[in-house]
Amino acid sequence: MAQLAINNFMAVMPAVKIAPEKTFWTTYDEEADVLYINFKKPSYADDSELTDDDVIIRYERGEIIGLTFLNASKRK
Repeated sequence: MAQLAINNFMAVMPAVKIAPEKTFWTTYDEEADVLYINFKKPSYADDSELTDDDVIIRYERGEIIGLTFLNASKRK
């Protein structure tokens, strides 16, 4: 069981490697089924864009500071 959990967390390694500053924070709102990924803390988005696949890209001064995945649990 522990090995399964470890393997699931290691699946994020490719994302860590491409993340700005090689780090990010995540928060999952189960009730809203929204996953927030922040590349900067604190972050203050001054612009955003909604993609065709319901991902909100959040910007601060033109730099991507986070992603918001709508309907997160339904994604593969």
